[in-house]
Amino acid sequence: MITAIYPGTYDPVTNGHVDVISRAAGIFDRVVVGVVGSPAHKQPMFPVDERVEFLREALAGIENVEVDVFKELVVEFARRWDAKVIVKGLRVISDFEWEFQMNQLNRTLAPEIETVYVMASPEVSFVSSSGVKEIAAYGGGVEGLVPEAVARRLREMYGDGRPGAPVSPSE
Repeated sequence: MITAIYPGTYDPVTNGHVDVISRAAGIFDRVVVGVVGSPAHKQPMFPVDERVEFLREALAGIENVEVDVFKELVVEFARRWDAKVIVKGLRVISDFEWEFQMNQLNRTLAPEIETVYVMASPEVSFVSSSGVKEIAAYGGGVEGLVPEAVARRLREMYGDGRPGAPVSPSE
């Protein structure tokens, strides 16, 4: 049985993430989606438990996918799950530059773990978590870019994108 991990912040999960996860699930026996608990380089908008719940709901129909939280190096997370593969999604060439650096570091730390890159499907290749958050923050609709639970939560936070639409009381 080949286990792969797909690590990320998922702040929030997008339909691009779901695309890569579902395709990886068709290749590997088990895919463990690893949600970074407290990322060192950014402050998440959503708490980890909400990010996990978004993922679990979006991936409910895929039987060989699990969601777990990690707070260690990605290679240690992979070892914890006895994973031999790290799956990474690529959208644009700049993703590759960053992922190439991460691959080299991971190979130095754990040469027994391979990284496999899955190219985003064309219809979601432009979708990023940061782009989704910016669209929502300025009142734009994010339907079709993220799972429905995420779109609903962003509407609660920012309104529904219509001029004059109400926003949450915290605004």
